[in-house]
Amino acid sequence: MQFLLGFAPFIVFAALTRVSVSLALWLALAAGFALGIRNFLHKRELRLLDCGSIVLFGGLALLAGFILPGISIGAVRLTVNGGLTILAFASIIFRRPLTLPYAREQVAAALWSTPHFLTLNYRISTAWMAAFAVMAAADVLTLLGYLPLSGDIAIGLVALVLAIVFTLRAAAASPSHSPADAAQ
Repeated sequence: MQFLLGFAPFIVFAALTRVSVSLALWLALAAGFALGIRNFLHKRELRLLDCGSIVLFGGLALLAGFILPGISIGAVRLTVNGGLTILAFASIIFRRPLTLPYAREQVAAALWSTPHFLTLNYRISTAWMAAFAVMAAADVLTLLGYLPLSGDIAIGLVALVLAIVFTLRAAAASPSHSPADAAQ
């Protein structure tokens, strides 16, 4: 499940936003950069999720630190979740599902271009896009005052858990993966 490691910057951001939005953004940027550079040095490959997290958190860190220092946590959360939704959607539209580089690390190269493998990655990427969209919608409702922040966080956690469960089950049910592969 290397794909979930790609979300480390977003996990850092989520864990630290209650402490300091600026600190959360800068450390999420550092985590995204560390993951991206590590993968690039080992494989000479830039993954979309790594690049997206660097651009998203870097831009937001500069915005919150220098241009709009009083930006609300809700606006930052909406930007992060909206950015993730757009990133996942673009990956599907441009026929490079967000999960593809991670999935390729888990299976033999002979399976990479099979219809089943590609369809599975489109489905998993779509599930994540839907989770991000639900999280962004909850952020909007919170910003408009219709949902408390605790409700926004709860909806986000449920959406993430459902996306993780879907990913694990879909990968485990795939003939190209064994249950042991899905847990990695």
